[in-house]
Amino acid sequence: MGNLVAIVGRPNVGKSTLFNRLTESRQAIVDETAGTTRDRQYGTTEWGGQEFSIVDTGGWVVNSEDIFEEEINKQVAVAIEEADVILFVLDVMNGLTDLDLSVANILRRSKKPVIIVSNKADNFNLHLQSAEFYQLGLGDPINISAINGSGTGDLLDLILTKFTKKAEEEVLEEIPRIAIVGRPNAGKSSLVNALIGEERNIVTNIAGTTRDSIYTRFNKFNLDFYLVDTAGIRKKGKVTEDLEYYSVIRSIKAIENSDVCILMIDATQGIESQDLNIFSLIQKNKKGLVVCVNKWDLVENKEQIVIKTFENAIRNRLAPFTDFPIIFASALTKQRILKVLEEAKEVYKIRKTKIPTHQLNSVMLPIIEHTPPPANKGKYIKIKYITQLPNTQVPSFVFFCNLPQWIKEPYKRFLENRIRENWKLTGTPINIFIREK
Repeated sequence: MGNLVAIVGRPNVGKSTLFNRLTESRQAIVDETAGTTRDRQYGTTEWGGQEFSIVDTGGWVVNSEDIFEEEINKQVAVAIEEADVILFVLDVMNGLTDLDLSVANILRRSKKPVIIVSNKADNFNLHLQSAEFYQLGLGDPINISAINGSGTGDLLDLILTKFTKKAEEEVLEEIPRIAIVGRPNAGKSSLVNALIGEERNIVTNIAGTTRDSIYTRFNKFNLDFYLVDTAGIRKKGKVTEDLEYYSVIRSIKAIENSDVCILMIDATQGIESQDLNIFSLIQKNKKGLVVCVNKWDLVENKEQIVIKTFENAIRNRLAPFTDFPIIFASALTKQRILKVLEEAKEVYKIRKTKIPTHQLNSVMLPIIEHTPPPANKGKYIKIKYITQLPNTQVPSFVFFCNLPQWIKEPYKRFLENRIRENWKLTGTPINIFIREK
């Protein structure tokens, strides 16, 4: 499991721009008004052969002027609790504010590695102004400009030197690692407790490779796997537990540590935006998925038609990826909770599916022949050969063709759907690569 870097600082110092620069994405909404970042800011980046995750805590500010201070203190508390390195972003043109000083106080006491990022230092005269940041007592400021990227390479180099935990080799055996994720109160803990029950002796805790993701070995009813504990169940942090973003960072860690995720949805609430956020994290990390609709005992009308409608609603919200199992369960009455695990185990097996090349070609080539990729500027695109890549995290297929650049997303989705129709790949994402022969 890689390291987690958190970006903190008061509004409008350029946290989102820096986040985009480091993760090379344009996913944050960057706007002149303070506090406009609404997207849950999370991405991964690779530098110097190391991969690590970055979280921009600014994405969690509730839009209201008067509680900025309180909100920022919460973000900082979360960062201190969860991150391995903290980037404290300051605006060199504005200099220090009272809010900066109070954040610095909290960070100094935390003993976590902190890097002072002096942002908006677009020219050398401004570099000199960053000298005032020395008074924070948090070490040398590093001058960067997130807008034009100057200094960001040095910043990344510096981040790598601050990581204390090396990406350790996984010590775990080859058995599935299953994470139970979902919004607060969707019933994650109840499910874990229902599974583990009182027979604690069957369950052994194995400290994970990170400080706080603990793998619990579950071995009964013919099932053997690790449950990735999102740590929410064990330790009440210094931050009140109901904080939404606390749970989001926890989910990130659990998802990155797992093979298959069980996404818990509250039957009485339906799908909400945070469910979609967690779902997109599962997608981004290419993990297997089982959706568990919990609290089904509370739903009065349980006719088939209601179940179907509910299922369709879920698939529609999570489209275009719709090929995953949905199970209606109740952690409270223990109804169908083993089915949830069996499905998760099945998805884990499916992720390891190997389709022989001759089979792929004999099934897929006629389909492609029948519905070829749309011609582009009078050029016909011919797909000649298909093979599955060995040893990938999820099933990955390469289609060799004469003009790979003309094959667009919709056709890739068409290919993916045909593969799914012909082979069972339920619950796992798959990769489609188009290469030149």
